[in-house]
Amino acid sequence: MRSIDEVNELLVAFNQCVLEGPARTISETEASTLRVGIDLGTSSIVIAVVDEAGLPVYGALEYAKAVRDGLVVDYIGAVTITRRLKAEAEAALGCSLTRAAAAVPPGTLGKNKDVVSHVLEGADFEVTAIYDEPTAAAKVLGLVNGAVVDVGGGTTGITIIKRSKVSYTVDEPTGGSHMTLVLSGSYGISQEEAETLKRDASQEREVYPLVRPVVEKMATISANALITGKYRKTGPVYVVGGATNFTEFADTFKKVVGREVIKPLYPEFVTPLGIALGSS
Repeated sequence: MRSIDEVNELLVAFNQCVLEGPARTISETEASTLRVGIDLGTSSIVIAVVDEAGLPVYGALEYAKAVRDGLVVDYIGAVTITRRLKAEAEAALGCSLTRAAAAVPPGTLGKNKDVVSHVLEGADFEVTAIYDEPTAAAKVLGLVNGAVVDVGGGTTGITIIKRSKVSYTVDEPTGGSHMTLVLSGSYGISQEEAETLKRDASQEREVYPLVRPVVEKMATISANALITGKYRKTGPVYVVGGATNFTEFADTFKKVVGREVIKPLYPEFVTPLGIALGSS
């Protein structure tokens, strides 16, 4: 299991790749060992590339509306953006990327899993794996025993890991898009404007009290799932996903679940990085 400091070090390195480009030059012999993760999120599509040692070498994202509540609703749009991210990554790294993994919310396996595979194939990737999102996140955290709550755009996924294996997983329809709807209604603005407002850190003091009830609902869902999944009563909970990016999120969650709640730095990048780490 990685310490939270080690997890944060990985995430800081990946965020730096997103902001500044490739971490270093990639040789021809190293290119075949790179691992790629594609995260088809509700608000954005992220590409993550790590080296053989699991260290980030490239990252990028593009905001998109190709996915809603964990389901691909714009297949052509998803393929087009994924293909573009792949081409930009290849140009930046100076090598071809041929294999990639992806992830879906745990409650949407089956046909949606197939659709996500087709998106990657449409972008000329060979698909190595399709994970559920909290399980992908657990790979970054290095969990042997623990619980991960992955708050996405439309859903909250909870996964319990015991002895490095998934013992319980569930996904419920409450996520960041519900925060956006609350803000849209409260301010009488469009959902696009509300989404921008939600992401504006300078407005957090005004915005968070309005969305706190949604966070409390997510926490209640998670608390019930932890009981159902028989997670130990004193075990900590890791919260990840872009919708957790509020300063008070972890404290609000803790008050409801009654456990230690750990939120890594750059929680929006935990799942895409985990997908890459699990690729081969």
